[in-house]
Amino acid sequence: MSKSHEIMEEHPHYHGHRERLRERFSNYGSESFREYELLELLLTYSIPRRDVKEQAKALVSKFNSLSGVLNADMKELCEVEGISENSAILISLCREMAAKYFEDKIYSRDVIAEPGSVYDFARIKLSHLKDEVFMVILLNPKNHVIDFTVLDEGTVDSAIVYPRKIVREVIEKNASSVILVHNHPSGVCNPSNDDIRLTSAVRDAVKPVDVKVLDHIIAGKTGYFSFREKNLL
Repeated sequence: MSKSHEIMEEHPHYHGHRERLRERFSNYGSESFREYELLELLLTYSIPRRDVKEQAKALVSKFNSLSGVLNADMKELCEVEGISENSAILISLCREMAAKYFEDKIYSRDVIAEPGSVYDFARIKLSHLKDEVFMVILLNPKNHVIDFTVLDEGTVDSAIVYPRKIVREVIEKNASSVILVHNHPSGVCNPSNDDIRLTSAVRDAVKPVDVKVLDHIIAGKTGYFSFREKNLL
């Protein structure tokens, strides 16, 4: 084997590419990256000594977008050729870390004056789930978050939520108002008739304890629906 060939073996073609990706990210952040390139950079930390561009492109193709990749569960991720359990864990970890980041952002601020933080939190927390889940965010008089709790997990198309459970939560946490949140696993964010009836039922249930329903947010994979923004509350 020639000396030049030995050098090529020691430094495969993707070696310099990985370094260039990292340098671009260090210098310019994510703005200069395509979606698959961000995944490609991420995968370099779980798949050593291999070109991972094809795996990154395959992930975006299978799940339609970067957010679709992050919303996928680990079993689905591992169905993509070349994606191991370690890589699936790393991708899922990114989503969970993002959820914690947005969770921290909703505390100690007026979430009505700055509603974007709640919408971001709702989407990253619930939109990837396969079943419908109902969550209540509890607020103090300054519209700062006290706590949040998941009350019920339902089937793929319904969640049975009892208003009395919400009343119990607001009394225990001494909340002044609440924001209702649930996901639509179908991805369609528009409220159903049941969603509208439930919102009215909860609003009527908490009124005797002087608590207001400030919003009801439906989280989908590609967006959200806010009852408050649509003047339905």
